[in-house]
Amino acid sequence: MFQFGGLNMMFPDLNRPFNNHYNCYSVSMLPGNERHDVEKGGKIIMPSSALDQLTRLNVEYPMLFKLTNNKKNRMTHAGVLEFVADEGKTYLPYWMMRNLLLEEGEMIQIESVSLPVATFSKFEPQSPDFLDITNPKAVLENNLRNFACLTTGDLIAIKYNSKIYELCVLETRPGNAVTIIECDMNVEFAPPVGYTEPQAENNDDEPMKDDMIEHLADMQGFVAFSGEGNRLDGKQKKPDSVDPVLLKKAYTRGIPDYDHPYGLLRFDRSVRPDKGNGEAKDDQDDFQMFQGQGFSLRKSRKTI
Repeated sequence: MFQFGGLNMMFPDLNRPFNNHYNCYSVSMLPGNERHDVEKGGKIIMPSSALDQLTRLNVEYPMLFKLTNNKKNRMTHAGVLEFVADEGKTYLPYWMMRNLLLEEGEMIQIESVSLPVATFSKFEPQSPDFLDITNPKAVLENNLRNFACLTTGDLIAIKYNSKIYELCVLETRPGNAVTIIECDMNVEFAPPVGYTEPQAENNDDEPMKDDMIEHLADMQGFVAFSGEGNRLDGKQKKPDSVDPVLLKKAYTRGIPDYDHPYGLLRFDRSVRPDKGNGEAKDDQDDFQMFQGQGFSLRKSRKTI
């Protein structure tokens, strides 16, 4: 019976991880037709020789890789979309190259890794325009289908309605790098960069009330409901809590109130029309005043 020295002697690449260096280029440099699908996700294109080597190695599926720019000490993770790149080259989405601080043709290290399945992630939109999306979680979920993994600190880009939105990955659980393939992941959003909480409007009616009291108190002559009443049972009437006479400024008939509050109707009964020649003139003035108040009333009805 023959005995072998072990599987390592027969298959020397069995326990050796995939670890190679490639010249990195953006997807726009890929020969042939434009590949917009690569820009929409988080997967890269590798050469066919990488596939041959991976098939001989004991790698876990789905294939996940750690991408490192050793010059800048920047790192991220990605999946693989296709093995159609030229030998010695790899093609990355533009947002991924920007995270790694890579220029066209620079060297990148790619090694196979195994990542835990994601359970939670938190994103920070980089613009308040992200709040204009009706259902941001559904949009994010649809775009993450083109991603294989997430890395804490990455600035990913998603596209919606022909517009690019950037999101910073603030947190991932259970690790700083997770795979999001076939997982149930809870998602949270932090306030967008530059977003400020809207201040509540003060719907204070006190200025309008004060102005009304001032106007009524400033009227000279007859003031409606300004007298005192008596109880029918003979008991003493309780003292009024509000002083009915407040004199602050004079009111002159015929001069418009430019600070008149919108929607407020005032009926001035302090001055009555003369019985003589001025009666027709006063009636005309009353009609003009009624016309102006009627306009405000119709406008307030439209607002309601």
